[in-house]
Amino acid sequence: MANMKLYLLLGLFSFFLPMLVIQGAEGICRLLGKFDLHGYVESENHMMIIGGMFPIHFRTIPEKEPTTSEPVSPKSEGFNFRGFHWARAMIHAIQEVNNRLDFLPNITLGYHIYDTCFTTSKTVEGTLAYLTGQNETMPNFRCSAGAPLVAIIGAGGSTLTIASSRIVGLYYFPELGYASSCSVLSDKYQFSSLLCTILNDNHQSLAMAELVRHFGWVWIGTIAADDDYGKYGIKYFKQHVEKSGICIAFSDTIPKIFSREKILAVVEAIKESTANIIVMYSSDIDLSPLMEEIAPSNITGKTWIASEAWSTSALIAKSEYFSFLGGTIGFGVWRGDMPGLKDFLLDVHPDNDASDDLTIEFWQTAFNCTWSNSRVPYNTDFRINVTGRESGVHPVSDQLCTGKEKLEDIKNTYLDISEFRITHKVYKAVFTVAHALNNLDTCAEGSGPFPKNSCAIIYDFEPWQLMYYLKNVKFTTFDNELVKIDDNGDLNETGEISFVKIGIYNDTKAGHEMKIYNDSIFWNIPTLNPLCSVCTENCQPGTRKGIRHGMPVCCFVCIPCADGEISNETDARECFPCRDDYWSNTLKNECVLKKVEFLAYDEALGTSLVALSLFGACIVLSVTIVYRMHRDTALMKLSLVITLLTSFFFVGQPEEWSCQIRQVTLAMGFSLCLSYILGKTIALLLTYRGSKLKAAEKHDHISMQALHQKLLVLISVIIEVCICMAYLTCIPPYVYTNMEFQNVKIILECNEGSIEFLCTMFGFDVFLAVLCFITAFKARKLPDNFNEAKFITFGMLVFFIVWISFVPAYLSTRGKFKVVVEIFAILASSFGLLGCIFLPKCYIILLKPERNTEEIISGKATTNDKSAPSTSTSCTSEVTNSALSTMVLDE
Repeated sequence: MANMKLYLLLGLFSFFLPMLVIQGAEGICRLLGKFDLHGYVESENHMMIIGGMFPIHFRTIPEKEPTTSEPVSPKSEGFNFRGFHWARAMIHAIQEVNNRLDFLPNITLGYHIYDTCFTTSKTVEGTLAYLTGQNETMPNFRCSAGAPLVAIIGAGGSTLTIASSRIVGLYYFPELGYASSCSVLSDKYQFSSLLCTILNDNHQSLAMAELVRHFGWVWIGTIAADDDYGKYGIKYFKQHVEKSGICIAFSDTIPKIFSREKILAVVEAIKESTANIIVMYSSDIDLSPLMEEIAPSNITGKTWIASEAWSTSALIAKSEYFSFLGGTIGFGVWRGDMPGLKDFLLDVHPDNDASDDLTIEFWQTAFNCTWSNSRVPYNTDFRINVTGRESGVHPVSDQLCTGKEKLEDIKNTYLDISEFRITHKVYKAVFTVAHALNNLDTCAEGSGPFPKNSCAIIYDFEPWQLMYYLKNVKFTTFDNELVKIDDNGDLNETGEISFVKIGIYNDTKAGHEMKIYNDSIFWNIPTLNPLCSVCTENCQPGTRKGIRHGMPVCCFVCIPCADGEISNETDARECFPCRDDYWSNTLKNECVLKKVEFLAYDEALGTSLVALSLFGACIVLSVTIVYRMHRDTALMKLSLVITLLTSFFFVGQPEEWSCQIRQVTLAMGFSLCLSYILGKTIALLLTYRGSKLKAAEKHDHISMQALHQKLLVLISVIIEVCICMAYLTCIPPYVYTNMEFQNVKIILECNEGSIEFLCTMFGFDVFLAVLCFITAFKARKLPDNFNEAKFITFGMLVFFIVWISFVPAYLSTRGKFKVVVEIFAILASSFGLLGCIFLPKCYIILLKPERNTEEIISGKATTNDKSAPSTSTSCTSEVTNSALSTMVLDE
């Protein structure tokens, strides 16, 4: 059964490193090889060992043809000063614990530190080495004869910790992550024995989302490392921002295994994207190849949001990257102090231990020299064959190291003590283990947490027993920071995530709080103002957002509001209609009162029409004065003042009284005028017919006396008055606010009320005009030197032409121009009657007074005036006398 158990467990780990083979019929197992692990080991004279895994190198050198030769553990290259700094910090923390007298008395701690090379394979190798106690893959046995391993500090990045924690979790072996912030690690079903001294990335993703919302960025690009840290971090960031309507312009990953083709594809995506804000979730090691490709590509004008894994890394903070990374807003874990660490970091030299390959490699890389008689190879980079450049690794140098080089002169992350962030997490991890061991050691028998209130024995305890104390540890650091682990195995502390130099983000159980100090932000653009990162610029008031099919919600079109609708806020979803008496302004962002339109006195058109009306009235009055001065002559007079002055009622703002009086006054004026003309034309017609009668028939001839004409006028006016009274009584005109014709204006006009009454009222005038025209036309051949019937006929023709033209023009116009058309028709018809009927008379009275006698007009006397109208000599004197009598009646 023991052999079967061994076989099954080995089969479980054969996925990682198949290093065993079964030979012979007896099924005997033998090792085919050992791991090539590098690090620091200090276990002699120590009672307990703490393991540590750090990325002291950037990568491993891949095997060119692993299937044609015996597989070996890959070699490492690319010295990482930051990882080396963390490893030295762990050693310093363990030494501090050993020097303490207040806890773990008579117990000293040793350490086994392995280099993960920032790869999963080396991490698994180190994990299996911890479990076996040897440099072999036998995880179910710990064959080391030295001090027992109590916990592991590691393994660096989240992906590496996931790989190691899945293995050690099978044995419930304690592991403390100092830089593993991936949120999936909080799942205690998968990682039962993992505790972290750094907050998980849910807090950082939420803080990034808050930052993006704070600056109003809605069009974001995301780039993540192709590992659990990057993928889960970006996943939770997207979940937070998408709830706020923020869109992702593009989302790319940085390959874990170097591929220049894939990195160039990411660079091209950054170039082509219109997003000016890029959120980067990656470690500094994974990010470095991308930065090297961006540097010569002239990508500027973008602001980068950095996760804590690279925000303060000297590997990225290089002067040659400042043109595009300057102004990066980075998140960093909370800083802490570690007294005495700088002196400890300076106390490293190859002469201290000639067999210390890592120290020699550190010295060679730091000073770009070669240590004499060293077994450590020169700095190499297998990527040079791919990219043609060294990717930030120091070139090979033939200069020998003297040993007198000063560490104080180097400038890299190894001696950077201003940013104790991850370093402080390593320190916390070591002291968490030490305090848990101290609590286990000081347990009082009979009050312990285990069955029957028993306690574990410090010299012989199981891993699960130490896990109990680790989960319940609680202590205060020397800088008064409280450290305890929550139920998810995460560090529970206040203010874990912060903005680098520009603000603070506090995330506690009570909630989260963000403070931004805008004045301290450097924006790496010429204007030095915050960047705007949008797919589409905000829709300004007066427009609304429209959907762009096939695009994210942040990409939209701004559609102007329709006439009569407005939007008074940015990015409005819809436009709102104005009230009936309001209309949208030019910008469509405000409803304004509609302009009221009517034919006003103070506008040019109204003034012109009023002037024409006054001019016509003055002419009529002048004619009247002329007639009064020559009232003893044979010419008649007629007043058109009423019709001309009616135009005044059509000009100006309509009122109830003006609407009711203007059409009535016009109809009354025309009926009075036309009835006078009708009486005259009837008299002329009767005279003309009398001239055709024989002498015996003349005593029966009916003539039109002056009294008859006055009665005709009175009857006509009475009929018109009755129609007008019925019109004003039944359905009178009223002021109407017309909003249908023009949206931007309110047309103030008169609604004529009953169209039937209006047509009846003016129909009577038309009836009079038709009678005038018929009678005047028939009497046009009256044989007088002044044939008035002929001029009345022309006057009535002008009257008909004007009003027949008026109808289509009136019906096809709207607003104040409708009133203008009617006024023009009134003036034109009035001036037509005035010109055709009265101007010939004024011509004779004023310019040809010698012809203004009854003899010449009746044809009894001759004249030499060639301009006088022709006469008919066939008319007798009786006829002339009759004609004269009709004219005299008009005085």
